[in-house]
Amino acid sequence: MNPTIVINDLTTGYGSVRKTPEIISSGLNGTLMPGQLTCLIGPNGAGKSTLLRTLSGFQDAVSGEVKVNGVSISVMSRRTKASQLGVVLTDRPQMANTTVEELVALGRSPHTGFFGAPGSADVDKVDDAIRLVGIEHLRSRRLPTLSDGERQKAMIAKVIAQETPVIFLDEPTAFLDYPGKVEILTLLRRLAREEGKTVFLSTHDLEIALRIADTAWLLDRKHGLTAGTPSALAAAGEFRRYFPQLAGTEFDPTLIFSKECR
Repeated sequence: MNPTIVINDLTTGYGSVRKTPEIISSGLNGTLMPGQLTCLIGPNGAGKSTLLRTLSGFQDAVSGEVKVNGVSISVMSRRTKASQLGVVLTDRPQMANTTVEELVALGRSPHTGFFGAPGSADVDKVDDAIRLVGIEHLRSRRLPTLSDGERQKAMIAKVIAQETPVIFLDEPTAFLDYPGKVEILTLLRRLAREEGKTVFLSTHDLEIALRIADTAWLLDRKHGLTAGTPSALAAAGEFRRYFPQLAGTEFDPTLIFSKECR
């Protein structure tokens, strides 16, 4: 099985042609596989959001390369990116008069064109996405009336309706209660496994990530990027290395692979 996403010697950061870029992370190498849920974990300021924005093409890499199914993201058209990558960032959508159903339907744009009329199959995909995320009761609500958690679920439904092989999410459970976090991450893992999608998300919820993720990427500015299964990373002491505040913490494999989330 070939990787969906490959990053080679990637450096992320901010800058312009007139300024020396501010480097956030450098020397990053890794692969993301189809059929897997991968969690990006690291302390605040580690560069998780910057990495996600770079992988999804929202900002340019300072150097190095990101390939999506063998093609450099730097040469992809916007339409091609939209057909390959579904992205949920932390930015709030600025669409005051848009309903939840209309927002989710925008996920079909790569298939219909922005001004294209949705067909019956598109309507069915929107209905399926709304049902999967459990927001049927919100479909007629306008976005400004939603709570942070409700809006986050609507954005996840939109990216599900988009039907891309890759889904990137930045802190998708940030505004949800514990049962809601488990529900959404379990849904994303099921999408990865049953539909062969590559799902990559950042999270601060270390405990849930350990239980649900197939693979974890640990990232900080000091140690760079380390990837592996949660159990292998725990056994190697990587979590203590990236999170010194966890010194003395024991990672119980029976909890990491708890039946509750598996």
